[in-house]
Amino acid sequence: MAAPVPAQLPPAERGSVRIADRVIAKIASQAAGEVLAGAPGADLVPRAATAHASVSVRKNTARLRLTLELGYPADLGAVSASVRRHVAVRVEALTGMAVPEVAVEIERLHSATARRKDEGRVQ
Repeated sequence: MAAPVPAQLPPAERGSVRIADRVIAKIASQAAGEVLAGAPGADLVPRAATAHASVSVRKNTARLRLTLELGYPADLGAVSASVRRHVAVRVEALTGMAVPEVAVEIERLHSATARRKDEGRVQ
């Protein structure tokens, strides 16, 4: 005899899953890294230093703050906008949360000119 099939509970009574803030921050950092890997001057930036994220979650909404290091020269506005868009889409897709705000702060620029000057010095 087959076991009876339980009636499915309404969504509101099934419970919920809470995604840790650090997981959302990690998703955001990796999504930013996906964009920055193809950005002009990407070879100038140390791989570990490309993007760091912090997140504030309230209900089903995540607000993100990204700190970036970019290669220079580059169109900083265009790179920042591209990162903003991609991160919002990826976080929304992977977590199901709304992402109305992605603040981008450029912490450091890595210049090819400065690198060449430093490589030419002898101590």
